[in-house]
Amino acid sequence: MECMNLLGFGACASDPEFRGNLPIPSIDIDRDAIPPLLRRRSSQAMQLAFSAATQACKQAQRSPATLPSVFASVVGEIQTTDLLCTELAKPDGVVSPSVFHNSVQNTAAGYWTIAQQCIQPASALAAGHDTFAMALLEAWCQLASLGGELLLVCYDECWPKYLAPGRGEPAFACATVLSAGAVEGSIMKIGRPHLGTEIFPPDWESLVASMPVLAAIPLLEFAAAGGEAQTIPVSSVASGWQVKVSSTRGCN
Repeated sequence: MECMNLLGFGACASDPEFRGNLPIPSIDIDRDAIPPLLRRRSSQAMQLAFSAATQACKQAQRSPATLPSVFASVVGEIQTTDLLCTELAKPDGVVSPSVFHNSVQNTAAGYWTIAQQCIQPASALAAGHDTFAMALLEAWCQLASLGGELLLVCYDECWPKYLAPGRGEPAFACATVLSAGAVEGSIMKIGRPHLGTEIFPPDWESLVASMPVLAAIPLLEFAAAGGEAQTIPVSSVASGWQVKVSSTRGCN
Protein backbone atom coordinates (compact mmCIF):
# COMPACT_ATOMS: atom_id res chain seq x y z
CA MET A 1 0.00 0.00 0.00
CA GLU A 2 1.48 3.33 -1.07
CA CYS A 3 -0.88 5.63 0.83
CA MET A 4 -3.91 5.86 3.04
CA ASN A 5 -6.69 8.08 1.75
CA LEU A 6 -8.54 10.48 4.04
CA LEU A 7 -12.25 10.45 3.25
CA GLY A 8 -13.56 12.61 6.07
CA PHE A 9 -12.59 14.08 9.42
CA GLY A 10 -14.12 15.68 12.49
CA ALA A 11 -12.88 17.54 15.55
CA CYS A 12 -14.52 18.31 18.88
CA ALA A 13 -13.41 20.59 21.74
CA SER A 14 -15.52 21.39 24.79
CA ASP A 15 -13.81 24.71 25.61
CA PRO A 16 -15.36 27.45 23.41
CA GLU A 17 -12.32 29.76 23.55
CA PHE A 18 -9.95 26.98 22.54
CA ARG A 19 -12.36 25.80 19.86
CA GLY A 20 -12.52 29.31 18.42
CA ASN A 21 -8.72 29.42 18.10
CA LEU A 22 -8.36 26.12 16.29
CA PRO A 23 -7.23 26.33 12.63
CA ILE A 24 -9.69 23.59 11.67
CA PRO A 25 -13.49 23.24 11.68
CA SER A 26 -14.54 21.91 15.09
CA ILE A 27 -17.70 21.44 17.09
CA ASP A 28 -18.83 21.44 20.71
CA ILE A 29 -19.90 18.14 22.26
CA ASP A 30 -22.95 16.84 20.40
CA ARG A 31 -25.02 14.97 22.95
CA ASP A 32 -27.31 13.72 20.17
CA ALA A 33 -24.36 11.64 18.92
CA ILE A 34 -24.94 9.34 21.91
CA PRO A 35 -28.18 7.33 22.14
CA PRO A 36 -30.35 8.34 25.15
CA LEU A 37 -29.88 4.99 26.93
CA LEU A 38 -26.10 5.43 26.90
CA ARG A 39 -26.04 9.20 27.42
CA ARG A 40 -26.58 9.21 31.18
CA ARG A 41 -23.52 7.02 31.80
CA SER A 42 -21.28 8.70 29.25
CA SER A 43 -18.06 10.42 30.32
CA GLN A 44 -16.59 13.54 28.77
CA ALA A 45 -14.13 11.26 26.96
CA MET A 46 -16.93 9.24 25.41
CA GLN A 47 -18.90 12.37 24.47
CA LEU A 48 -15.87 13.88 22.74
CA ALA A 49 -15.04 10.67 20.88
CA PHE A 50 -18.62 10.08 19.70
CA SER A 51 -19.03 13.69 18.57
CA ALA A 52 -15.86 13.68 16.45
CA ALA A 53 -16.50 10.19 15.07
CA THR A 54 -20.06 11.04 14.03
CA GLN A 55 -18.86 14.19 12.27
CA ALA A 56 -16.14 12.29 10.39
CA CYS A 57 -18.54 9.60 9.20
CA LYS A 58 -21.02 12.22 8.01
CA GLN A 59 -18.36 14.06 6.03
CA ALA A 60 -17.12 10.82 4.50
CA GLN A 61 -20.69 9.71 3.81
CA ARG A 62 -20.00 6.35 5.42
CA SER A 63 -22.20 4.34 7.75
CA PRO A 64 -20.50 3.84 11.14
CA ALA A 65 -21.94 0.32 11.23
CA THR A 66 -19.71 -0.73 8.32
CA LEU A 67 -16.35 0.53 9.58
CA PRO A 68 -13.73 -1.23 11.70
CA SER A 69 -12.38 1.23 14.24
CA VAL A 70 -9.27 2.23 16.16
CA PHE A 71 -9.78 4.32 19.31
CA ALA A 72 -6.70 5.97 20.82
CA SER A 73 -6.42 7.88 24.08
CA VAL A 74 -3.49 8.74 26.33
CA VAL A 75 -5.38 8.26 29.61
CA GLY A 76 -8.75 6.82 28.55
CA GLU A 77 -11.45 7.13 31.20
CA ILE A 78 -9.17 8.98 33.60
CA GLN A 79 -11.94 10.76 35.53
CA THR A 80 -13.84 7.50 36.10
CA THR A 81 -10.64 5.66 36.98
CA ASP A 82 -9.74 8.39 39.48
CA LEU A 83 -13.19 8.08 41.07
CA LEU A 84 -12.78 4.31 41.26
CA CYS A 85 -9.40 4.59 42.99
CA THR A 86 -10.78 7.16 45.44
CA GLU A 87 -13.61 4.82 46.39
CA LEU A 88 -11.23 1.88 46.79
CA ALA A 89 -9.11 3.92 49.21
CA LYS A 90 -12.04 4.40 51.59
CA PRO A 91 -12.40 2.08 54.62
CA ASP A 92 -15.43 0.24 53.23
CA GLY A 93 -13.95 0.06 49.69
CA VAL A 94 -17.36 -0.26 48.01
CA VAL A 95 -17.12 0.09 44.23
CA SER A 96 -20.03 0.65 41.88
CA PRO A 97 -20.16 -2.10 39.21
CA SER A 98 -21.10 0.49 36.57
CA VAL A 99 -18.12 2.69 37.53
CA PHE A 100 -15.79 -0.29 37.25
CA HIS A 101 -17.39 -1.29 33.95
CA ASN A 102 -16.81 2.20 32.53
CA SER A 103 -13.20 2.61 33.69
CA VAL A 104 -11.45 0.51 31.03
CA GLN A 105 -9.42 1.81 28.08
CA ASN A 106 -11.85 0.48 25.47
CA THR A 107 -15.01 1.99 27.02
CA ALA A 108 -15.56 4.44 24.16
CA ALA A 109 -14.72 1.82 21.50
CA GLY A 110 -17.10 -0.70 23.04
CA TYR A 111 -19.99 1.69 23.44
CA TRP A 112 -19.45 3.01 19.90
CA THR A 113 -19.93 -0.45 18.40
CA ILE A 114 -23.02 -1.01 20.57
CA ALA A 115 -24.54 2.36 19.69
CA GLN A 116 -23.87 1.92 15.95
CA GLN A 117 -24.81 -1.79 15.90
CA CYS A 118 -21.40 -2.37 14.38
CA ILE A 119 -19.99 -5.90 14.34
CA GLN A 120 -16.69 -4.86 12.75
CA PRO A 121 -13.44 -5.19 14.77
CA ALA A 122 -12.63 -2.38 17.21
CA SER A 123 -9.37 -1.80 19.06
CA ALA A 124 -8.16 0.65 21.70
CA LEU A 125 -4.61 1.81 22.34
CA ALA A 126 -2.51 4.27 24.33
CA ALA A 127 1.09 5.35 23.70
CA GLY A 128 1.77 8.47 25.75
CA HIS A 129 3.03 11.40 23.66
CA ASP A 130 3.09 9.16 20.58
CA THR A 131 -0.58 8.15 20.90
CA PHE A 132 -1.75 9.88 17.71
CA ALA A 133 1.28 8.66 15.77
CA MET A 134 0.76 5.07 16.94
CA ALA A 135 -2.93 5.29 16.09
CA LEU A 136 -1.99 6.28 12.53
CA LEU A 137 0.55 3.47 12.39
CA GLU A 138 -2.06 0.96 13.60
CA ALA A 139 -4.50 2.24 10.97
CA TRP A 140 -1.79 1.88 8.30
CA CYS A 141 -1.01 -1.71 9.35
CA GLN A 142 -4.67 -2.73 9.34
CA LEU A 143 -5.39 -1.14 5.97
CA ALA A 144 -2.18 -2.50 4.41
CA SER A 145 -3.03 -6.01 5.62
CA LEU A 146 -6.79 -6.11 5.16
CA GLY A 147 -7.66 -3.29 2.78
CA GLY A 148 -11.00 -1.53 2.92
CA GLU A 149 -11.79 1.44 5.16
CA LEU A 150 -11.70 2.21 8.88
CA LEU A 151 -12.52 4.85 11.44
CA LEU A 152 -9.71 6.29 13.57
CA VAL A 153 -10.66 8.25 16.71
CA CYS A 154 -8.15 9.99 19.00
CA TYR A 155 -9.43 11.68 22.15
CA ASP A 156 -8.79 12.69 25.75
CA GLU A 157 -10.93 14.30 28.42
CA CYS A 158 -9.52 16.74 31.00
CA TRP A 159 -7.32 15.01 33.56
CA PRO A 160 -7.83 15.44 37.34
CA LYS A 161 -5.78 18.53 38.15
CA TYR A 162 -4.07 17.10 41.22
CA LEU A 163 -2.67 14.14 39.26
CA ALA A 164 -0.71 16.25 36.78
CA PRO A 165 -0.79 19.98 37.62
CA GLY A 166 -0.63 22.12 34.50
CA ARG A 167 -1.28 19.19 32.19
CA GLY A 168 -4.24 17.29 30.76
CA GLU A 169 -6.21 20.08 29.14
CA PRO A 170 -7.92 21.22 26.98
CA ALA A 171 -10.20 18.28 26.25
CA PHE A 172 -10.12 17.34 22.57
CA ALA A 173 -11.09 14.63 20.11
CA CYS A 174 -10.55 14.11 16.41
CA ALA A 175 -11.65 11.39 14.03
CA THR A 176 -10.75 10.38 10.50
CA VAL A 177 -12.22 7.92 8.03
CA LEU A 178 -9.33 6.31 6.14
CA SER A 179 -9.14 3.92 3.21
CA ALA A 180 -6.57 1.72 1.50
CA GLY A 181 -6.04 2.69 -2.10
CA ALA A 182 -7.57 5.44 -4.17
CA VAL A 183 -11.18 6.38 -3.42
CA GLU A 184 -13.22 8.94 -5.32
CA GLY A 185 -13.75 12.09 -3.28
CA SER A 186 -10.81 11.57 -0.93
CA ILE A 187 -9.48 14.71 0.76
CA MET A 188 -5.80 13.82 0.87
CA LYS A 189 -3.29 10.99 0.80
CA ILE A 190 -1.23 10.02 3.85
CA GLY A 191 2.00 8.06 3.61
CA ARG A 192 3.30 5.42 6.01
CA PRO A 193 4.17 6.87 9.43
CA HIS A 194 7.94 6.86 9.93
CA LEU A 195 10.57 8.37 12.21
CA GLY A 196 12.20 11.58 11.03
CA THR A 197 13.52 15.00 11.96
CA GLU A 198 10.63 17.24 10.92
CA ILE A 199 10.16 19.93 13.59
CA PHE A 200 6.77 20.16 15.26
CA PRO A 201 5.13 23.61 14.82
CA PRO A 202 6.29 25.79 17.76
CA ASP A 203 2.84 27.42 18.01
CA TRP A 204 1.39 24.10 19.17
CA GLU A 205 4.32 22.58 21.02
CA SER A 206 3.41 23.77 24.53
CA LEU A 207 -0.24 22.78 24.15
CA VAL A 208 0.71 19.32 22.88
CA ALA A 209 3.01 18.91 25.89
CA SER A 210 -0.09 19.42 28.04
CA MET A 211 -2.54 17.43 25.90
CA PRO A 212 -0.69 14.97 23.61
CA VAL A 213 -3.68 14.15 21.36
CA LEU A 214 -3.39 17.69 19.99
CA ALA A 215 -0.48 16.35 17.94
CA ALA A 216 -3.17 15.69 15.31
CA ILE A 217 -3.66 19.42 14.66
CA PRO A 218 -1.00 19.92 11.92
CA LEU A 219 -2.33 16.97 9.92
CA LEU A 220 -5.93 18.09 10.28
CA GLU A 221 -4.96 21.65 9.35
CA PHE A 222 -3.49 20.37 6.09
CA ALA A 223 -6.65 18.34 5.48
CA ALA A 224 -8.76 21.46 5.92
CA ALA A 225 -6.60 23.88 3.93
CA GLY A 226 -4.79 21.69 1.39
CA GLY A 227 -1.52 22.77 -0.18
CA GLU A 228 1.63 21.37 -1.73
CA ALA A 229 2.85 17.90 -0.82
CA GLN A 230 4.89 18.02 2.38
CA THR A 231 6.02 16.09 5.43
CA ILE A 232 4.01 16.70 8.60
CA PRO A 233 5.04 15.72 12.14
CA VAL A 234 2.46 13.70 14.05
CA SER A 235 4.38 13.60 17.33
CA SER A 236 5.94 16.49 19.25
CA VAL A 237 8.85 14.35 20.44
CA ALA A 238 12.22 15.28 18.91
CA SER A 239 13.13 13.00 15.98
CA GLY A 240 9.59 11.73 16.24
CA TRP A 241 6.97 10.33 13.92
CA GLN A 242 5.92 12.02 10.72
CA VAL A 243 3.97 11.38 7.51
CA LYS A 244 4.14 12.56 3.92
CA VAL A 245 0.88 14.05 2.73
CA SER A 246 -0.57 15.35 -0.50
CA SER A 247 -3.96 16.83 -1.26
CA THR A 248 -3.72 16.27 -5.02
CA ARG A 249 -1.04 13.67 -5.79
CA GLY A 250 0.12 10.24 -4.68
CA CYS A 251 2.61 9.87 -1.85
CA ASN A 252 6.26 9.97 -2.90
